[in-house]
Amino acid sequence: MATWNSRGLRGSSLEELVNRTNEKYEASHLALIQKIPTPITPVRFDKDSRQITLAYFEQQSTVDYIGAVQGIPVCFDAKECAVDTFALSNIHEHQVFFMREFERQGGVSFVLIYYTSKDIMYYLTFRALDVFWERMEKGGRKSFRFDELDESYVITPKPGILIPYLDLIQKDLDERENN
Repeated sequence: MATWNSRGLRGSSLEELVNRTNEKYEASHLALIQKIPTPITPVRFDKDSRQITLAYFEQQSTVDYIGAVQGIPVCFDAKECAVDTFALSNIHEHQVFFMREFERQGGVSFVLIYYTSKDIMYYLTFRALDVFWERMEKGGRKSFRFDELDESYVITPKPGILIPYLDLIQKDLDERENN
């Protein structure tokens, strides 16, 4: 399995590494992916530091990232998981709805999951997420285990790219075409 500690993931936030990967892809003209900020309404400020000390979310967010890869619409979320079981409560119903509709419009939706205890980065296709989600909605498990995942979607580190997920987007697209 690929290890991420040699790539500097330890001590850095997953979001920061995804952002740096996206900057590298943009600089190489391979993709244009933007972080979607969560809209908040500030309620209380610290006058001395001029920082927000209390706020509430204005609306439900959709996904963490959205953009295009070589003309293909892409949206995804990035999550960390400290154990071998990923709780579906980490993904909200409105996000699943958004990703499902995004795919119906010809886009690619997925979730990047960093399994911190295994030091493994994983690309979860929306197809796989939807299977787990439907199982939960039918009264089944409210989570999925790492050993239920397709090993071919483990992200392998590459020199110069922190989280090289573009190869997995291509694999995802190839599998759609073959099915």
